[in-house]
Amino acid sequence: METDVAPRLGVWQQTWRLAAAAAIGVPLWLYTGVLLPRGHATDAGSWFITGDPLLAAACLTALVWRRRFPLTVAFTVAVASTASALATGAGLLAMCSIGTRRRPVEIAVVVAGYVGASQFTARLYAIETPPWSIWLQLALTTLSAGVAVAMGVAIGARRVEVGFLRDRAESAEREQTARAAQARALERNRIAREMHDVLAHRISLVAMQAGVLDHRGDLTAEENRVLIRGIADGSHQALEELRDVLGVLRADPGHPEPPQPSLDRIPELVAEARASGLDVTLTTTVTGKPPDAVGRTCYRIVQEGLTNAAKHAPGAAVQIVVDGTAGDELHVSVHNSAATTTVAQAPASGFGLLGLTERVTLAGGELSHHRTPDKGYVLAARLPWPNPTHEKRA
Repeated sequence: METDVAPRLGVWQQTWRLAAAAAIGVPLWLYTGVLLPRGHATDAGSWFITGDPLLAAACLTALVWRRRFPLTVAFTVAVASTASALATGAGLLAMCSIGTRRRPVEIAVVVAGYVGASQFTARLYAIETPPWSIWLQLALTTLSAGVAVAMGVAIGARRVEVGFLRDRAESAEREQTARAAQARALERNRIAREMHDVLAHRISLVAMQAGVLDHRGDLTAEENRVLIRGIADGSHQALEELRDVLGVLRADPGHPEPPQPSLDRIPELVAEARASGLDVTLTTTVTGKPPDAVGRTCYRIVQEGLTNAAKHAPGAAVQIVVDGTAGDELHVSVHNSAATTTVAQAPASGFGLLGLTERVTLAGGELSHHRTPDKGYVLAARLPWPNPTHEKRA
């Protein structure tokens, strides 16, 4: 995008440009002095000695404001510089500066003023010229103005290109920052789900066992010892699994994450639930090994179902059914009957089913959960199980 205001120049940038403009005029001023008749070049009252340098100094001073008042300064300096050989560089710099704006009307006005004024100011110097020299002077001034403007247009185009590239780089940096923030948010959500899956199940079993100890006064010493041992073991396992999840945050980028539980570890999950006092029945009719993502999601569904049963339906019978074949779908359901005992309810996070729904959706499946007529609860899902042969062909 082209802007009306050029970048502001620093002191050094301004100084070397004005010094270069002055340096261009010095050889032309000396050459003009050589062409003057004898005595004119050293006459203190001549235009060459007094007016020419003073006008050049005024032009160079005016150029300081060329970026604040581009057209006014460029036109004034271009016209005035034709009356001073020493100000030739200032006039060329003025036309180069207006050329950077790449506005044809402004360029035409300044160049016309410069070429037109040069045809009249030549009379200030007492130099005899042949009649045909007017065409030579017209050609030289037009050529010099064209070169100055062409350089300005090229500089302006380059300035716009650099600005465009800078804007694109800043935009890419902003997009990269946004993507990084999104990635961090996704990672936080993933860690939150993992922490919920790890802790909710273990703590729910611990809470259920502690509730039994609190409400059952008829337990034998051996039964009390088993429950207390279960609470201790469950708390220890919860801490160990939490340490594994948090260890991922502190691990090196190349350090692999610990393996995630899959379908083959569901029997272990059921055994732990039974050891904590849950009445769990597992029925599995799965032929083959599903993909890791499907197996992991199935494990989390069973874990969430057992967690909710232990938390909201203590003493209930839990039935888990897992069946499926490759090339079809994997079905899993966790059904618990109504609670048979009353214990203190553990606080609910409200995140379990929400995170589980997101997991199942990402896996391409569907999740459902609702109460049953016997005042129980069922959690069911179906997950796609693509045929490995089709995946290899794809």
